[in-house]
Amino acid sequence: MTSTPDLYRKFLACTGVSTDTRQITPGCLFVALKGDTFDGNQFALQALTAGARFVVVDDAAIAAQHQHCLLVTDGLTALQDLARHHRQTLTIPVIGLTGSNGKTTTKELIAGVLSKRFSVYATYGNLNNHIGVPLTVLSLNDTHELAVVEMGANHQQEIALLCTIAQPTHGLITNVGKAHLDGFGGVAGVRKGKGELYDYLAQTGGTVFINSRDQTLTAMYRERLKTLRPETTFAETVFYPGDPVELLQESPVVMYRTNTGQAVTTHLPGRYNFENMLAALAVGHYFGVSDAEANHAVADYNPTNNRSQVVTHGSNTILLDAYNANPSSMAAAVQQFTRQPATRKMVILGDMYELGSESKAEHAALGKLVADGHFDVVVLAGQDMKWALGALP
Repeated sequence: MTSTPDLYRKFLACTGVSTDTRQITPGCLFVALKGDTFDGNQFALQALTAGARFVVVDDAAIAAQHQHCLLVTDGLTALQDLARHHRQTLTIPVIGLTGSNGKTTTKELIAGVLSKRFSVYATYGNLNNHIGVPLTVLSLNDTHELAVVEMGANHQQEIALLCTIAQPTHGLITNVGKAHLDGFGGVAGVRKGKGELYDYLAQTGGTVFINSRDQTLTAMYRERLKTLRPETTFAETVFYPGDPVELLQESPVVMYRTNTGQAVTTHLPGRYNFENMLAALAVGHYFGVSDAEANHAVADYNPTNNRSQVVTHGSNTILLDAYNANPSSMAAAVQQFTRQPATRKMVILGDMYELGSESKAEHAALGKLVADGHFDVVVLAGQDMKWALGALP
């Protein structure tokens, strides 16, 4: 059986880590994972043929077939333990980021701002779960001066687990909303689950960034201050926004004025994205990025991957935010679209998943919101959208 220290020595001799044989690069370490419908062990030898230097498997019969097969008790546990071991060799600041909405956009904004001064590694795409976070940590090397690690969850104790892997020194929760209600057990469960980042930072003496205008986040912070033991506390708390930043317009894209009077035009729509920008500016200011450079980075960021994209097609403007949806994000988007100036408006909405017993009520509430928007055309797609349809006139 291969121990974590032995596996780490093999990792250091490799060019990277992959869990997908379609993404094998020469000299990498392949870790075989298992799911409900697949067994990565069955592709281990194929990974070696494709150029992997070593493969990590938890099937003894497979391991016996090649000397570069490394046998472990469980592939996923080995991947997570390897990432923890690697993280402990690094001394750089790691910013842990979670929240119900806006995680990926805020992560990209923070990374863009910090990149003006530092060599930054940030979570690729949305690799933010129990597999993605270890892969992110294992991508860090001596050239990086800062890391921004996005952490997603759909049940309690998952953020706590991811914190033991990423071991953040700083943290930010974007917001707490109605996301993954089924897995978390309701809004109170979401609040508790996201708050595990605050818990970790309090236990380890980390620094937290808190949106002072968000009553839920400030309450979560104060609750923890009351229960902390003398030997555990936050090293520092940064409340934002500090210096006033004035929102000039929220559609079709956000424009704001800085405390120096500079007007900044961005590529992101909506008041909700303005909050994400304020978070990035606060983190940048804390780490010494000049206001001018930070605002430049925010203005330059252009969203992709169906997140908060403003697309022009002929005489039409399309607000494309179709990567994922929950009641909080959907409500914010619909309300924003209601305020969008246009001669004619069409909304196309799909099902919101992982709501459990709350699905009927939440889709009906969305339907009422859509009805109040008085849109010219409404298109609803998905089985649960029948509850939204029932709320339309």
